[in-house]
Amino acid sequence: MSSLFTRSKEYTRSRKSQSDSPPSSPSPIAKTLRHERLSRLEAATTPATSDSYSDRASSRSSAYSRRENRLAALSSRAEEESNRDYKKLYESALSENQKLKSKLQEAQLELADIKSKLEKATQQKQEKTSDRSSMLEMEKREKRALERKLSEMEEEMKILTELKSDNQRLKDENGALIRVISKLSK
Repeated sequence: MSSLFTRSKEYTRSRKSQSDSPPSSPSPIAKTLRHERLSRLEAATTPATSDSYSDRASSRSSAYSRRENRLAALSSRAEEESNRDYKKLYESALSENQKLKSKLQEAQLELADIKSKLEKATQQKQEKTSDRSSMLEMEKREKRALERKLSEMEEEMKILTELKSDNQRLKDENGALIRVISKLSK
């Protein structure tokens, strides 16, 4: 009778664990597991005169081994599916990485091209500004030289006008002296 009592405890424990689990739509695997559990419970609750304690223990061990086999099969299926998923994920990530690498290389080439164009433009600008600055310096020198020449020419013009006036005065004096001498000689 004690063996029946222990079985009823196991039965109530399994019932509690089933009622504690959240309700969900049963999968085909869950249905087969439930069916096997029910068939084991029915076999355990029907009294059999020829069942001995060793038969019950062997049926329990076979039930445990069947359960372990099912769990192993389920885990192997899950591993295969996850391996397939990992392989697909790896391949997609690899292809995406290749695409991104090619885009990165294109962007780097474009950046290098833009940098070279920018450097050329800055060199040309510097050359123009250096040319302009050298041209400005040359123009300033020329302007200073021209201003000096202009001031020298103005001074020469002043001297020339003074010389002209002196020359005119001397001509006038010479004319007057010639008249005085001609009057004296008559």
